Amino acid sequence: MRTLRTPEDRFANLAGFPYEPRYAEVGDGLRMAYYDVGRAEADPVVLLHGEPSWAFLYRHVMRELAAAGLRAIAVDLVGFGRSDKPAEPGDHTYARHVEWTRELLFTRLALSRVTMVGQDWGGLIGLRLAAEHPERVARIVAANTGLPTGDIPMPEVWHRFKDAVAAAPVLDIARLVQAGCRGELTQEIRDAYDAPFPGEDYKAGPRAMPGLVPQSPDDPAAPANRAAWQILTTLDRPFLVAFSDGDPITGGMAPILMKTMAGASGLAHPIITGAGHFLQEDAGTELGRHIAAFVTAT
Repeated sequence: MRTLRTPEDRFANLAGFPYEPRYAEVGDGLRMAYYDVGRAEADPVVLLHGEPSWAFLYRHVMRELAAAGLRAIAVDLVGFGRSDKPAEPGDHTYARHVEWTRELLFTRLALSRVTMVGQDWGGLIGLRLAAEHPERVARIVAANTGLPTGDIPMPEVWHRFKDAVAAAPVLDIARLVQAGCRGELTQEIRDAYDAPFPGEDYKAGPRAMPGLVPQSPDDPAAPANRAAWQILTTLDRPFLVAFSDGDPITGGMAPILMKTMAGASGLAHPIITGAGHFLQEDAGTELGRHIAAFVTAT
């Protein structure tokens, strides 16, 4: 597997992101980056981003969690942020991303009593990990995400996004993030989302991920996701559904998760108003406070 590594100077002077990266090796020599902030002895709150962002997306959430006396660990998925980037779209599979992330969290970092927070692809990976390793997980937070099995069609807006990514000769990462936000991103923020990708050859991960979402019942990832649903719907772990009111892609999943997840029963699930798909960008401080309150209360 040919891999690329983004030069460190691309990440100089990031707006509002003073956190130093740490690294661990997974798979066959891939380096994954993560950011560990807050009270070291506290139970870890793992923050998993999605397509096409990186841990920078969680900067406001990380600040709130640390201020509440918690420990936040934000991860750069393989192919994103400071993590190594397999150079071919075919190097990326759903199963590999689950395994790479599992190895980082549970083998290299040996985390337990995890609060698993996932948005977008971070949920597709994090929910699988929570279902397959419940002994490691104390709580779950789903934020604008889901766990598709291919049995229910994806919304039309998602197909337009997938087709646009596939057809774009130049993939404008910052523009994709902006399209998922209600607020206007400053140039500094747009530059931070572009930072991991000096050229088109670094973008195999963002190009591949939309096509890895299960779209038919016979998708290679569908059986594992169905099995995860069966576990999660009976798992006795507190399950917070923290969605925005403005996500056309995943918004319909919020009531389903509240109704079907055993751990969601009896909890007050926030609806974060005025935020789009990337609610961490539009309302990260509010999301961080909801997560901190959830962890503290449970």
